[in-house]
Amino acid sequence: MTTDEMTTRILDSYRTYGGINADSAHNFPNRQNVINALQDILSLLFPGFRTAEYLDENNLRYATGERINRIISTLTVEIQKTMCYLAKTADSQKNPCLQLAENAARALIEEIPEIRRKLYLDTKAALDGDPAAQSMEEIILSYPGLEAVAVHRIAHFLHINGIPIIPRIMSEYIHGKTGIDINPGATIGESFFIDHGTGVVIGETCVIGNNVKIYQGVTLGALSVRKELKAKKRHPTIEDNVTIYAGATILGGSTVIGAGSTIGGNTWVTKSVPPESIITIS
Repeated sequence: MTTDEMTTRILDSYRTYGGINADSAHNFPNRQNVINALQDILSLLFPGFRTAEYLDENNLRYATGERINRIISTLTVEIQKTMCYLAKTADSQKNPCLQLAENAARALIEEIPEIRRKLYLDTKAALDGDPAAQSMEEIILSYPGLEAVAVHRIAHFLHINGIPIIPRIMSEYIHGKTGIDINPGATIGESFFIDHGTGVVIGETCVIGNNVKIYQGVTLGALSVRKELKAKKRHPTIEDNVTIYAGATILGGSTVIGAGSTIGGNTWVTKSVPPESIITIS
């Protein structure tokens, strides 16, 4: 078979089965562009920690402004694609997709100081909760749990503001990088610490309070995955000051782990427990 014949057959499969993402407003966002914007946002959150750049008092304002403009420009295009795709139109001049997309990108930038405040508390929780941690800077540089939480706080903001698809691209990117799978829809309070992190799963409708600490291999999942339950709360609620040790599985939308509880390693919990409970395998 010649190259031309092979090309024709592949093009025929595009027409038959879809799965091609052309560069136009009515198609899905470009994954790499979203990841590039995400990397810029993370550098905005933690300047000087993620890239080889020289920052001082003289150039920090310029570098920050340049990064903000690049994020807004990239995200506006990619958010516009998602909105126009869902609206089933590619004519950005006759619908509000473009303006809505730019407004959403700008709103995320405006939220950066608040996200940084939360991440400061998350970093401090890691420092206070991990005897091996020597400094907050070490945690910012090297802890996958903090990186996953940082991306979640970005993705969750976009999610609750009605931006489709892009939050999931961000969460799945960091899932692949850290082994921590947090759905953008999950609601997570302040001072949240994931220790080690690999294998952690936090479902879409999970609600987590303040000062919660979880270890590797923890699943906060659903009892059932039937499609008709999509609009229901399927994942547990974890109240304030709860510690969940490695390998624990907590399932169900009506399951509530009471404040101040400790869930032992490798436990399987499908019913609510009152505050100050200690759950272990006997």
